[in-house]
Amino acid sequence: MKLWLVRHARPLIEAGVCYGQLDMAADAQATRLCAQALAQVLPPGIAAVTSPLQRCEQLAHVLLGLRPDLTFKTDDRLREMNFGGWEGRRWDAIGPAALDAWVADFARHRPGGGESVQAFMQRVAALWDELVDGAWDNGPYEARAPAADTNTVWITHAGVIRAATLLHRGLRRITRADQWPTATPGFGAWTVLA
Repeated sequence: MKLWLVRHARPLIEAGVCYGQLDMAADAQATRLCAQALAQVLPPGIAAVTSPLQRCEQLAHVLLGLRPDLTFKTDDRLREMNFGGWEGRRWDAIGPAALDAWVADFARHRPGGGESVQAFMQRVAALWDELVDGAWDNGPYEARAPAADTNTVWITHAGVIRAATLLHRGLRRITRADQWPTATPGFGAWTVLA
């Protein structure tokens, strides 16, 4: 089985702004280019799941126009991390004291009153477990119950990709900020976990 982790194209928001679950569109041209490249490499019959945030759904719709053989399901668990009151604010306006408080209790602190890293990891792990266990026939994916060797694509966000990378390495809990992966595919790019 292979899991394709696709990051949405560049969102239409100013650089330096916190935008976890803040919902906005992505650049249309960049979305088309990503979809065109992805359409050429995704295997036929791949199970496809997308975040409900419009920057991901936008990519899913363009990809579906190029690959009508694909069927997408939307899953809230693929949303980016929720940064609560930080959403839409510039990172430099949030300030070092608030960021330091998060780093000091990285797993449990709820940045901006939003979602903790621990809760975020549990949310992504729930979908991961369904994929790995082949349990989609018991949940919202009853129309597509993939066997253990079925390829899957998630159209999602950098944070979800980082969480899935940790899960792939067998890590379900992290306690320190330096354990959080820094590498992630760029906007409109992807990585494949086997």
